[in-house]
Amino acid sequence: MAYFRLALRPGIDKQNTEYGAEGGWTDCDYVRFRYGLPEKIGGWTPFNEEENYFVGLVSEVFTWKDLQGSPYAMAGTNRKLYVYYGGAWADITPIRSTTGAGDVTFAATDGSNLVTVTDTGHGAITGDFVTFSGAVSLGGLVTADVLNQEYEITEVLTANTYTITIPVTANASDVGNGGASVVGEYQINVGTDVTFVDFGWGTGTWGAFTWGTPRPPGAGVTLNSAVWQFDTFGEDVICQLVNGGIYVWDTSGGITGNRATAISGAPTKSTYALISTPDRHLICFGTETTVGTPSTQDPMFVRFSNQEDVNTFTETATNTAGGQRLTDGSRIVSAVRSRGQILIFTDTSLHGMQYLGPPYTFGFQQLGANCGCIGPHAAADVNGLAFWMGQEAFYVFDGTVKKLPCTVQDYVFKDINLVQGTKTHVGVNSNFNEVTWWYCSLTSDYIDRYVTYNYLENTWHIGTMPRTAWQDLGTFDKPLASQYLPNSTEPTISTIQGLTAGRSLIFNQEDGFNGNGQAIEAYIESGYFDIGDGDSMVFMKRFIPDFKDQQGNVTVNLFLRAYPQATASPSSLDPYVVAPGTQKVDTRARGRQIALKITSDELGTNWRYGTLRVDVQPDGLR
Repeated sequence: MAYFRLALRPGIDKQNTEYGAEGGWTDCDYVRFRYGLPEKIGGWTPFNEEENYFVGLVSEVFTWKDLQGSPYAMAGTNRKLYVYYGGAWADITPIRSTTGAGDVTFAATDGSNLVTVTDTGHGAITGDFVTFSGAVSLGGLVTADVLNQEYEITEVLTANTYTITIPVTANASDVGNGGASVVGEYQINVGTDVTFVDFGWGTGTWGAFTWGTPRPPGAGVTLNSAVWQFDTFGEDVICQLVNGGIYVWDTSGGITGNRATAISGAPTKSTYALISTPDRHLICFGTETTVGTPSTQDPMFVRFSNQEDVNTFTETATNTAGGQRLTDGSRIVSAVRSRGQILIFTDTSLHGMQYLGPPYTFGFQQLGANCGCIGPHAAADVNGLAFWMGQEAFYVFDGTVKKLPCTVQDYVFKDINLVQGTKTHVGVNSNFNEVTWWYCSLTSDYIDRYVTYNYLENTWHIGTMPRTAWQDLGTFDKPLASQYLPNSTEPTISTIQGLTAGRSLIFNQEDGFNGNGQAIEAYIESGYFDIGDGDSMVFMKRFIPDFKDQQGNVTVNLFLRAYPQATASPSSLDPYVVAPGTQKVDTRARGRQIALKITSDELGTNWRYGTLRVDVQPDGLR
């Protein structure tokens, strides 16, 4: 029988059965579709050409340029805030409070590396960071140099005391208290890297309910993982800690000793924040009805500052500050600037916010219902089209809200950890016309899956590359992305004593063919095909490979079976190694249905698959 061309539809189809997906692809990892053909994705290398480890889980990577055109990057974790400029990173985590001289004392114990710190009303929680200065030696091994450093608080004992872990073991001579000039500088409270929802024993305030009675609805406690969100105001950066405070980082102050500071006059607790354009109002979403009073936070309230003035939120007859409460939903989740308006996503609906000018400043309208967003970083705008991920589907807004037809929908939403939905992060890869969502699978508390939509070619693909944040190219010539290593204890960009595990790395993406110096195991697998409607067995004698830009060897596996529910088995010569110069491959493969899998797992490999020309003929079982 003559050769025939085995051309497969682009995109991954997991809605069909393996047999129903005949003529298409059913599974892949580290593979994308471009120009209708599958290819291995690009590799990644350390940003700034070296591995810089950051404390905590990076939830947002943001890049911009100052007024002179110099590039910057910012990364926010659940424990720290960092900025990059001129080849160096700096810790710019806001300071919560600074003690007076002499308000802090130390107490060491012979034979222990735990030191008890006394500071009345310190306001710290376990895991917070504090930097001491002005201390003197305790008399033995615990010297002034040991104490005058940054520490992670090991355990909070009382409202007035906590412990730190010092890098030496105290001896019997360490009987001093650090002197009368000790100053403690406390950074803002850290957040968790995992969302907790608790409805069991110990939930809520002690004594709030009677012994042995179940907690009523609403008595559970939800602790969301800490997430940052950034936007520019001129060359400065607005830093919103989701469901927390809002800060500004002044670019003109340099990166040394220049920390982000709380915005004076702004709400102290908001869900999200954006700068509107071109009118330049700072807009806080899910914020306080009384500015500066956290207990008045309304998750559906929108408040905006005076025009060109991020410090004035109190509305008067002579400014443009104001606010509006939305309906349809229980909380605002996210917002994005889009074509002619700001889109506001609640947990159940979509609203539009348009600048009108005085006296109303902004107008609001509901644009869609039953189309909520899963997390603060799960929505993105691409040239006036807004894409977002809900809890059961993907959506697009192009003037009307529509569900995106998705060929991997069941695969994603039947195996997603919705409790960790706030971690879900969307990234735009404009060079490849892709929108990608990274999310936690059902059994994982950390991001371990991604799903990608090619919005020009209308195809979907999936994979396992774990990225907690993504920034498209523009400021820098490669996209930037972060990975979290929850058990890592690598040294970080600054020395912190008593530092516990949990580090992040930031990479240049689409850089080379390897993953940070390691081989990338990429594969794609097809559905089963047959001759006609499967009336005859198939004998495949050989195939002619068709790869473009191939570097290194590619492995082809053929899976054979007689019936759709039968166990697949390889052919006798399987696997088949295809080198860049391979002209044909003899197979001797026999089955009613045949599927193929293309894999590469060596350093430096790259490929794009075209079509296979296969020599097949009807055959019988032997």
